[in-house]
Amino acid sequence: MYQVAKMDKRLLGQQIEDELMNYILQEPVEIGKKIPNEFELAEMFGVGRSTIREAVKGLVSKGILEVRRGAGTYVVSTSSAENDPLGLSKLQDKYKLALELFEVRLMLEPEIAAQAAEYADEKDLEQLVQLCDETERMYLNGKNHIPKDIEFHTCIARCSKNRVVETLVPTINTAVMTFANLTHRTLMRETIETHRAIVEAIREHDSVGARCAMVMHLTYNRQELVRQMKEHREKEEA
Repeated sequence: MYQVAKMDKRLLGQQIEDELMNYILQEPVEIGKKIPNEFELAEMFGVGRSTIREAVKGLVSKGILEVRRGAGTYVVSTSSAENDPLGLSKLQDKYKLALELFEVRLMLEPEIAAQAAEYADEKDLEQLVQLCDETERMYLNGKNHIPKDIEFHTCIARCSKNRVVETLVPTINTAVMTFANLTHRTLMRETIETHRAIVEAIREHDSVGARCAMVMHLTYNRQELVRQMKEHREKEEA
């Protein structure tokens, strides 16, 4: 009986930890900002304050939150260690990091998409279409689409049938997450359209089309990132 009760409590704590992470991403609560206090979170999620403390402690251990004595609890990252296996979230200048990640993505992803168009089988294509549709629905409904977007790009890499490419997936995932955390849904139409173009080219086994569609997707993203970085720098200098 004791073991069952303990497990139920642990599962509730994990569930609320996941909900709190979703809240941080969807609100969004930006890095450096404070989350609601313990009492407010307990009211928000309909649980006791001890469960909130457990959830906060879990996110602190993952490097998402930082408790500052007498000041509150602050978001210090939106990429946990498991979502950031390269440890790049520790770098301070996120805009510079995002641009450097884009350089790597431009080196890799257009060719990965071209390979996917050549080697993807029917099962791969079915999964790719499904992920594209799910990402689009979540985006349009205002839900956190980032994990599904990462699955979409991961699926393209796996469609290439290149085992070395699969080892590069964490770099791509980190780049997607870093960009999304900085731009907050500002390219919804462009993302949806270029995702569809990539999928259609891969379905048609059009390697040149897939390469071009991926370049277009990344170009839109990079242009928006450069624009926001310029605005950010101007505000800092003002």
